[in-house]
Amino acid sequence: MGIRRLDGRVATRNYIGILSSVNCSATAARAIADHFSRRTNPQALAAFPNVDGVVALTHGTGCGMASEGLGMSILERTLAGYATHANFAGVLVVGLGCEANQINAWLAHSSLREGEELQVFNIQDSGGTTKTVNKGIALVQAMLPKANLAQRVPCSASHITIGLQCGGSDGYSGISANPALGAAVDLLVAHGGTAILSETPEIYGAEHLLTRRAVRPEIADKLIARIKWWEQYTRNNDGEMNNNPSPGNKAGGLTTILEKSLGAVAKGGTTNLQAVYEYAEPVRQAGFVYMDTPGYDPVSATGQVAGGANLICFTTGRGSAYGCAPSPSLKLSTNTALWQRQEDDMDINCGEIIDGTSSIAQMGQRIFDLVLATASGTHSKSELHGYGQSEFVPWQVGAVM
Repeated sequence: MGIRRLDGRVATRNYIGILSSVNCSATAARAIADHFSRRTNPQALAAFPNVDGVVALTHGTGCGMASEGLGMSILERTLAGYATHANFAGVLVVGLGCEANQINAWLAHSSLREGEELQVFNIQDSGGTTKTVNKGIALVQAMLPKANLAQRVPCSASHITIGLQCGGSDGYSGISANPALGAAVDLLVAHGGTAILSETPEIYGAEHLLTRRAVRPEIADKLIARIKWWEQYTRNNDGEMNNNPSPGNKAGGLTTILEKSLGAVAKGGTTNLQAVYEYAEPVRQAGFVYMDTPGYDPVSATGQVAGGANLICFTTGRGSAYGCAPSPSLKLSTNTALWQRQEDDMDINCGEIIDGTSSIAQMGQRIFDLVLATASGTHSKSELHGYGQSEFVPWQVGAVM
């Protein structure tokens, strides 16, 4: 039961978004969204039951960086992906006015234009913070009646694009939740949907399991090129690719990146690799695809959502409390002890595979059914807690000037 937009895209949620072009406008953007919070001002959206909420997605960059180059290109691409995301009925972009990430340049580079569903303005041009917030509130109020017209209708599962994540992994990840998610991915791909595997530092040493599934040699070559880029990137920063597992991963039983990578790749199921994308690039190829991202989950998922993911599936063995907006995030526990300890944050217990009460195939079907229900409007645990606005973290590459 999706929300079909006029251009044919299908949404899983129906939000209005407030984006900041730069950290300097983050407070104003949040103030606009806070006015419409159902927790602190329940009357603001009382007349608009079909709107899931108004969310501010702010970040810590946008200035103190080169106006051209890789870092700016990634930020522009990320913001454009969110500004045009199907899960947003309308978007405001709030800037300061003197930042490196100039809104007019961003619009031009992203082939975007202002209109009813995308409006932009700066604090300096608006006359200060109070006037900016009031202007933003008025613009959102004007967007709400049209956004509220959205209705859920039966849609093909082919419109679902899942971003695959794993964080706080443990020794069970590669034998329970990750392969179970892979089984669900195979079901989604069979129905015409799309799944995005990412986190390049966390497939390191297992990339051959992906390249041999590539439908064309140039796709495998592109993945290897991204691996080599990461090797150089880490060397430039006095690091190395072989030193990835976090203290939590090690406490959970993972000792090397190779162990973590073999488990991480299992999230991608068994179907052919159709395409490889750079960070936050629009994902236009259906099926199983790869996007180059860091392993840090908020940064990785931000790139996937910018690419078009309208749902996130996140496996965890140590207990992640991550949530996402505007795309709902499902948390998959790798073991029953975690489920019992942190059920407040987990959506499904894949530890039943370890317990012997469920098979990988059976759990994959359950995950797929939960994906369909969530895409149809059922709230995930992280949505009920209000996660998502602070988890928007574009990848910051390059010198901070």
